[in-house]
Amino acid sequence: MSKHVAFLRAVNVGGRNLVPMSELCDLFGSLDFTGVKSLLQSGNVIFDTDRRVDETIETMLEAQTAKRFGVTVDYIVRSAPELATAIASNPFPAEAKKDPAHLLVLFLKNAVQPKDVRALEATIQGSERIQARGKQLYAVYPEGVGRSKLTNAMIEKKLGVRATGRNWNTVLKLAALCK
Repeated sequence: MSKHVAFLRAVNVGGRNLVPMSELCDLFGSLDFTGVKSLLQSGNVIFDTDRRVDETIETMLEAQTAKRFGVTVDYIVRSAPELATAIASNPFPAEAKKDPAHLLVLFLKNAVQPKDVRALEATIQGSERIQARGKQLYAVYPEGVGRSKLTNAMIEKKLGVRATGRNWNTVLKLAALCK
């Protein structure tokens, strides 16, 4: 058995795509995943499985969530070692220490092309900074995410890939739950 984290995109945010986390954990249990627990109300599920986790699992979770809850959401799944690598690969260690709430890790469905990251960088109008590493994009929002024009929609459009972000504090909490 190996631990994984399922990140749901756009769940329980702004009153849309409402999914009770206890019921979501029940769904995972009904699909023969074990050790299921959630963190916060924004769609973070830790689970154990001996199955190979890939896009097929993500697609199955998306279909089962739509069937049970009537919402369309994307799942992005990382294994505990992949999450640990994402933490170790953080290109903004000073920001992680000084202001972790304003550092986001955006978990991407697929790795992105450097040209697409450069195109995204060219659209940044504020003090935000980004770097891509593998299937993660790290973004620093010095003035906060809420006021930024570097939105998830813009990031997805420029990179051509679905993404869901978690602040550094949440990423570290999820990694701790995976141990």
